Amino acid sequence: MSDAELVLRSTRVITPEGSRPAAVAVVDGRITAVLPYDADLPSGVRLEDLGDDVLLPGLVDTHVHVNDPGRTHWEGFWTATRAAAAGGITTLVDMPLNSLPPTTTVDHLRTKREVAADKAHIDVGFWGGALPDNVKDLRPLHDAGVFGFKAFLSPSGVDEFPHLDQERLARSLAEIAGFGGLLIVHAEDPHHLDTAPRRGGPRYADFLASRPRDAEDSAIAALIDQARRLDARVHVLHLSSSDALPLIAAAKADGVRITVETCPHYLTLTAEEVPDGASEFKCCPPIRESANQDLLWRALADGTIDCVVTDHSPSTADLKTDDFATAWGGISGLQLSLAAVWTAARGRGHTLEDVVRWMSTRTAALVGLDHKGAIEAGRDADFAVLAPDETFTVDPAALQHRNRVTAYAGRTLYGVVRSTWLRGERIVADGEFTAPKGRLLTRTP
Repeated sequence: MSDAELVLRSTRVITPEGSRPAAVAVVDGRITAVLPYDADLPSGVRLEDLGDDVLLPGLVDTHVHVNDPGRTHWEGFWTATRAAAAGGITTLVDMPLNSLPPTTTVDHLRTKREVAADKAHIDVGFWGGALPDNVKDLRPLHDAGVFGFKAFLSPSGVDEFPHLDQERLARSLAEIAGFGGLLIVHAEDPHHLDTAPRRGGPRYADFLASRPRDAEDSAIAALIDQARRLDARVHVLHLSSSDALPLIAAAKADGVRITVETCPHYLTLTAEEVPDGASEFKCCPPIRESANQDLLWRALADGTIDCVVTDHSPSTADLKTDDFATAWGGISGLQLSLAAVWTAARGRGHTLEDVVRWMSTRTAALVGLDHKGAIEAGRDADFAVLAPDETFTVDPAALQHRNRVTAYAGRTLYGVVRSTWLRGERIVADGEFTAPKGRLLTRTP
C-alpha cells in the first residue's frame, strides 16, 4: 500500500470472494492490494471515492466482429472499442471474418494488427480462422498469438470464409489439438438448414422456421463426437437452442473438453415480441421463444453454459431490410450488453456477482487472460463503475457504434456505466473519452 499511486474506494467492490466495501490499490496499471474500506492511505496517493457505485472488473467480450479493414463502413476499431468502453468492456477479442482480408494467415493477422494499433480504446486480441484450405496456416497463426480458431459448420454468409464439412472439421481439429489450441464453432448443420422451410418476406415466424433448433443440436452432437475422439478443446458459439443443453451437460460430465457461450439477445429478447419486418432482431442462430429462453437462464445458473458474450455483428442500415430472408443477420450489442444482461438477470433473482462471472471472469479464463477478469492483486486495473439501480432508455443516437441500428431501441434498462478504467486510467466518464489507450494482446504461451 505504501507505493500505491491510485486507490479506488467503494462501498461495494465485486471480488472473487464476493462483494464488500473495499479500497483497491493500483501501481503501474496493476492491482496491488484489495484492502478494507477504511484502510489508512499514504500521503500523496490519489483517491477516487466512488461512494455507493459498484466497482466491478472490466468486462471481457470474446466474440466481436469489428469488420476492420475491408468493411470498415460496417464497423471499425475506433467505433467498436469506443462503444465497448462506454458499456464497461475493457477487453475484446475480434472475430476473423467480415474483415477483408479475414484473419486466416499470419500476413492477414499482421494487416489486422496494423489497422487496430492506433485506434483501440480498449485492449484487443484476435481469433484466427479455420477454413477448408488453410490447415497449414493454423500452427503459424497459433505461434503468432491468436487466441484460437473460428470455424463455421454451415455457410458463414461471406464468400471469403467458407465452412468446414465433417471431414475438414476433423482435419482442422486434429491439427489444432496437436498443438493444444482451441477451436470455436458456429454450430448449425447445413443439411438441416437446407431441408428447413424457406420463405422470403417480413414474417419473423418464417425466418425462425428456417433456422430450426435441430440444426444446432445435430451440429453440436457431431462436434462433441469429434472433440471426444481427438481429446480436443472446443467451444460452442452463441448457443440459442435449449434442446442442445442435455447433450452438452452429458459431454461435460464425460470429460469432453467443451465450453459454451450464449448472448444477451438470447437472454433478453424473445421470438414472440419480434415485430414482422424488424430485421434489427435477425441473427443466426435466431432469437427463440420465451420457454427456450427460460432454459438458457437455467443452464447459465447451473454452469452448463459457461459465459455470455455479445456476438456484436453490425452492418450498414441499408442491409437491414424488412425481408428476413435477405437482410444481414447480426445484432449490435457492445455498448448495451452489460445493462441488458443485468436488467434481465436481476428480474430473475441473479446478482451482479453472477453477471461478472459470466461476462468477465469466465470469458477471460476462456482465452487464458489470467491478468484480466477479476479484482484481485496481480490483475490489470481494468474496471467498470456501475450505478446498478439507475435506469436509462435506449436511444440509438446515443450509441457509439458506427451504424446505430439496435434491437434494444426504446427499452428501459438498469445499470448506468459511470466510468470505465483501463490499467488504472479512466478512459471514459460521462460520455467523454480519452485518446485511445488500448493494447494489442496475444495469447500467453
